[in-house]
Amino acid sequence: MVPKIRRGSRTHGLLVYLYGPGKRDEHTNPHLVGSWDGFAPDPGRDTGPDPDPKITLARLAAALDLRVKQAGDKAPAEHVWHCSVRTDPGDRTLTDDEWNTVARRLVHAVNLAPEGDADGCRWVAVRHADDHIHIVATMVRGDLRRPRMNYDFKKAQAECRRIEQEMGLRQLKPGDGTGAKTPTSAERFKAERTGRPETPRETLREAVRQAVAGAASEAEFFTRLREAGLRVKLRHAPSGDVLGYTVALPGDRNRDREPVWFAGSTLAPDLSYPKIQRRLADGIPDAAPMPEADSSRSDWSPPAQGRRTATGIAERAATLLDSDDDEAAAQLVGVGELLDAVAQTSPAATRAELGAAARSFERATRSHVRAERADTRAIRSAAGGIIQAGSALGRGEDGGTTAMLVSTLVLVALAAARWHSARGHAQQAEASRQAAEHLRAAYHQAAAAPMQALRDQGRALPEAQRRTYETTIRAALPENSTRPGTNTKNDALAATLAQAEQAGHNPKDLLQNAIAMRELDTAEDVNDVLVWRLRRLARLPTHPGESTRRPQAGTGSATPPANATSVRTALPASARPAAPDPRSRPPRR
Repeated sequence: MVPKIRRGSRTHGLLVYLYGPGKRDEHTNPHLVGSWDGFAPDPGRDTGPDPDPKITLARLAAALDLRVKQAGDKAPAEHVWHCSVRTDPGDRTLTDDEWNTVARRLVHAVNLAPEGDADGCRWVAVRHADDHIHIVATMVRGDLRRPRMNYDFKKAQAECRRIEQEMGLRQLKPGDGTGAKTPTSAERFKAERTGRPETPRETLREAVRQAVAGAASEAEFFTRLREAGLRVKLRHAPSGDVLGYTVALPGDRNRDREPVWFAGSTLAPDLSYPKIQRRLADGIPDAAPMPEADSSRSDWSPPAQGRRTATGIAERAATLLDSDDDEAAAQLVGVGELLDAVAQTSPAATRAELGAAARSFERATRSHVRAERADTRAIRSAAGGIIQAGSALGRGEDGGTTAMLVSTLVLVALAAARWHSARGHAQQAEASRQAAEHLRAAYHQAAAAPMQALRDQGRALPEAQRRTYETTIRAALPENSTRPGTNTKNDALAATLAQAEQAGHNPKDLLQNAIAMRELDTAEDVNDVLVWRLRRLARLPTHPGESTRRPQAGTGSATPPANATSVRTALPASARPAAPDPRSRPPRR
């Protein structure tokens, strides 16, 4: 149940709209379901001596405005309080009596007309559709004082949550005032009329979010906006410094044929110019190859290198989120930029799901928690590197590294859900879980070919070698073992261990390091997660068709410990999660 509150100054004009046909003849059978005294004239059903609905509507407007006229200059300029309340599309249809109860509870909750207060404000509830009502009240009490209505939106939201529970309706997540502004009805109708799949506000919000992802400077941010085809207008101080920006979609014009401009702050709270300016203030470090990227591999494309680098940094972000520190709030912003970067450059097969994941996670990047000392340059640099490297081809090493990165981002999104849940951020936690579901779908699309090739290689291993790797896997992950005589579950993992040993690594040490990096309980498929961790730590190609090289001189035959522990040593000792004992982990969820 969603309440939307507005304020205005024209009681009669609002009633004319509510009792009229609507902008697209969508209003049907408009009538009152409740009023301040239960006896208000109803233009939709009045059968009195003068049934003309226009006259009845004028009487209703006059009755509502009575206290306003009596208060004279003491009445507020915007004296109309207008609240629309809508049920979820999956909810049952409420009766008029139930809607009357909803209206009475809301005007009581916001202190317009408390129960038992004879001097409460005058109000009516109009119903002209099955799924919603409009509450219209005038904000002058019977004693001609203004009602105290601080935080009316929050109070209405809280009351709606209680009504949902008591009436058996879908229970929505409580908000905290950090969400982006939703499109207005007029914006939605205009989008439908002009054949747009979404409103300009939503299109611009995503375009601005993508433009800031990994941007190293304000100049780069504004350049990206223009390259995306947006109209951009900057507001300058007399000194020439930029004070703000507005954007518009080409072709989106108002009734005067002028462009419809949106300031960043009207698109989302974190897209205002001051907040973007703070995000870009520290810039990002020059792109430097991470150990995971292995810049010596000239046969790996720039998109593949960028995704390998980002995977290691995403692992670190997940570890920081698991540490339950408020400073991790900044990592959420960086993860949002990383998702936007991956979605923009992903292969066509995964682009839709990754785009949906980025849009869902956008809500998870904002809360009232503020990180004071966090450094997000590394994760923003990874996002910028992905953008600069361009689009992945979706095959070979590019497709495999996309699967590797997305597999890690699933765990990051789940870590974000836990972080938000621990702080009571219901909407952000739900957005993180939705993002994880989209990422899982994208992962299955990206990983299908490389994982199948690895399984085929695992089945082709000599039987003795196969049994050796099965023993190694069974010792490290006893609950993950296959039944004797079967060669299905661990095929890809066995093939990866074989390639790692061929490249000069110790399979047992490598597997233990991969397990110890962080928890596996939230993994949908532990084998897949470990395959990608092993291939990244051992610097193996993510696609079996690529060549496998031995480690560079000086690395030794065992797995270099720095690779396995880099995400852990980034934290202070007191905040590092202890390495789990693979034999004593609880069952996976």
